[in-house]
Amino acid sequence: MKKVSKRALLGTMVSLMFSNLIFAQEEEANEGISLTPSADIVSGYVWRGVHQTGASIQPGLDISWKGISLSAWGSTTLMSLTNTSDFSTLPKEFDVTLGYTASGLKLAVTDYWWSGEGAPYGHYKKSHFLEGTIGYSFGESLPLTLTWNTMFGMDGDKDDNGDRNYSTFVEAAYDFSVKGINVTASAGVSPWTGLYHKAGTDGFVLSMLSIKASKSIQLTDSFALPVFTQVIVAPNQDNVYFVFGISL
Repeated sequence: MKKVSKRALLGTMVSLMFSNLIFAQEEEANEGISLTPSADIVSGYVWRGVHQTGASIQPGLDISWKGISLSAWGSTTLMSLTNTSDFSTLPKEFDVTLGYTASGLKLAVTDYWWSGEGAPYGHYKKSHFLEGTIGYSFGESLPLTLTWNTMFGMDGDKDDNGDRNYSTFVEAAYDFSVKGINVTASAGVSPWTGLYHKAGTDGFVLSMLSIKASKSIQLTDSFALPVFTQVIVAPNQDNVYFVFGISL
């Protein structure tokens, strides 16, 4: 019964995706292709309330055209830039996302790979995770974004019996400003047992509560350094995190 309800809910969401995609009015976009590089240096890498690794550098590259985007994002622990004799044990992640955005609606499919330095990238069925995303941003009048993410395909997201978990993370994020500091408050839940659960926990869990504050520090007349701090409470993991980051 539990499995049937998951599939019925996922089927409803897929129908909703395509209905919105057909009827959404796409906003005017630039004729040319936009290419955007980025990079963050963080004191710790925490993803959806689950600690991944320590201090890391996280580059990104986004190519977009008329609402369609292809993005690459990676994370490598800064330990790999220091002295270590066994690079094969170092955390390493590489993700690719194909997305479409129109009138606040976002649809995306992401290929996650986080097997680590030295692991074979090409073993897709064993080491990759596929995820479908549907999100909606309400705009400036209500700076709220709701996002639903569900894993599908490949072998990684399965339980001990070999059944697919359809691991799901649902997040609400609200943006506001306090005395020139940009703040994002967010909360994330996992509605059924899956990838985000601590061992021994099942069913609906509160995965994450977060407050992120961002500000650009003016270093010279022509250069400002964007920095952020983030407090993350992970009730399901029984843990808390305080992350500092620099955006380049």
